[in-house]
Amino acid sequence: MGLSIYLPIAGNSVNALLLIGLGVLVGLMSGLFGVGGGFLMTPLLMMIGIPPTVAAASDSNQIVAASASGSYAHFRAGNIDFRIGIMMLLGGLAGGTLGVRVIKFLSALGQANFIITVVYVLMLGGIGFYMFFESLSSMRGKVADTSARAAGPSVYQSVVDALPFKMAFPRSGVSMSAIVPLALGVLVGLLAAIMGVGGGFIMVPVMVYLLRMPMHVVVGTSLFQILFTCINVTILQSYMNHTVDFILALLLLLGSVVGAQIGVRLGKRLKADQLKILMSLMVLTVMGKMLLSLLLAPSVLVAYRGGH
Repeated sequence: MGLSIYLPIAGNSVNALLLIGLGVLVGLMSGLFGVGGGFLMTPLLMMIGIPPTVAAASDSNQIVAASASGSYAHFRAGNIDFRIGIMMLLGGLAGGTLGVRVIKFLSALGQANFIITVVYVLMLGGIGFYMFFESLSSMRGKVADTSARAAGPSVYQSVVDALPFKMAFPRSGVSMSAIVPLALGVLVGLLAAIMGVGGGFIMVPVMVYLLRMPMHVVVGTSLFQILFTCINVTILQSYMNHTVDFILALLLLLGSVVGAQIGVRLGKRLKADQLKILMSLMVLTVMGKMLLSLLLAPSVLVAYRGGH
C-alpha cells in the first residue's frame, strides 16, 4: 500500500495516516486534560503490531512534542503556575528515583505486577469515582463553589495549615506550605514510576482536590511537568535501550502537536466541572482496563507493557 511506511526499529510496516491519527487523539487528550496519554497510546500501538518496548519508548518521545505544544498554548493563555509546577517537578524527580528502587524490591519478591496492578485499580477507582460524583453534584447546584475544592478530611487540612514555610501562589489563588507541593510531587513521582505511567492521571486529581488549584491552571501546569518527565525518559530509553523508533515517533508527534492545540481550544469552551467529569470517566476507563487484567487470564504482552 502506498501509505505504508517501514519502521526500522519496530521492524514492520504500518499505515502512516493511521499513526498520525493516533497522534491527533493522544494530543487532544494532552491539551484537554493535561495527561500524557501513554496509557492509551501504548496498547493501541501494540495492537497494530509495534513491539511493546518500542511502543512505550517511542510514545514517550512523541509525548514530548504533544506536551510541549500543549504547554505553549496554555502558557500563552496564562494557565501555568510555574511556582507549584517546579516544586512538584523537583519532588517528582526524587519520587521517581525512589520508585525505581521500589520496583526492584517488588520484583525481587516476585509479586511486582500483581501488587502494582492492585495499587493502580484501588487508587484510580477512588480518584475516578470521587471526581465523577463531586462534579455531578456541583453541576446540579448542590455545591455552591464550582471551583476546585479540597477533597481531604479536616485532619488533612489542619495538618497542612500547621506546616511551616508558607508561600503564596497567586496564579492558582492558593496559599500553603512549600512542603505540600514538594511532598505531593514525591508521592506522584513514586506512584508514576511504580505504575509505569507519566503521572498525569495521578497529578491532575491531586492538584485539583488536594492543592485546590483551578482546573484550567491544573491542566497547563501538569503538561509543563510531563514535558520534562518525558524528555528524561526519551533520552534514557534511546541511549540505554535503543528502543526509540524516530520515524514512528515523528509520525505520532505530527498528529499530537495538532491534537494538543485542538484540545486546548476545546478546553476553553468547557466548564471546569464538565472537564472533571470527562477526566473522571477516562480515569475509570483505565481502572476498568487494569481490573480486567487482574481477573482475566494474562497474555504474553502483559509482562512487557509500558506507558507514560
